[in-house]
Amino acid sequence: MSKELSYSDVSEHTSKKDLYMVIHDKIYDASSFVDEHPGGEEVMLDVAGQDATEAFEDVGHSDEAREILNGLLIGTLQRKDGDPKPNVGGGSLASSAPKPGAVQSQGMGMTLYAVLLVGGALAFFAYQYLNAKA
Repeated sequence: MSKELSYSDVSEHTSKKDLYMVIHDKIYDASSFVDEHPGGEEVMLDVAGQDATEAFEDVGHSDEAREILNGLLIGTLQRKDGDPKPNVGGGSLASSAPKPGAVQSQGMGMTLYAVLLVGGALAFFAYQYLNAKA
């Protein structure tokens, strides 16, 4: 049976034995899964009684994890004015932009690797050239 609960109702369930969370405006009772969660109970307790959409999606859960989640579904969230809004990328250009330092640092790492590789090759050939002349 599907319930419709407010954010205030969900926020009352924050303990290990009574843990609700919201993901994509659906409410899940994760109490029975806390001990089994591969990331540990601390991860679950950090989002207990809250909208965990961003945390859930940022990790990139598997299809199996999503199936387990479906088994924990107990209802839907009835949003009211003043409730925290989920912070999930994909809607606007600003939210789909890369986070500062994420892609840029990877690109910089590849550039640095390429420079070191080319520099090493040049040093090797210069060493070979100088040894051949001597």
